Amino acid sequence: MRKPELAAAIAEKTDLTRDQANRVLNAMLEEITSALNRKDSVTLVGFGTFMQRHRGARTGKNPQTGQPVKIRASNTVAFKPGKSLRDAVN
Repeated sequence: MRKPELAAAIAEKTDLTRDQANRVLNAMLEEITSALNRKDSVTLVGFGTFMQRHRGARTGKNPQTGQPVKIRASNTVAFKPGKSLRDAVN
């Protein structure tokens, strides 16, 4: 499912127009992004938790040449699913 399909499903279930549902979805994604940018975690009870994680610098390997490559430290986003989501998938 892509973003426009998700907005359409939200519109159908909430009696909003597609445009309104799209704005709600965009606002929600912007808030999650800004919270993660502030290094806050975002917990949606029953769904899961989005959090920022730090990856330390490490040495990798170029698959074409086999030469060692230094990979810089970076931040990434992690998601830990909640119990309800895990149970629904299994």
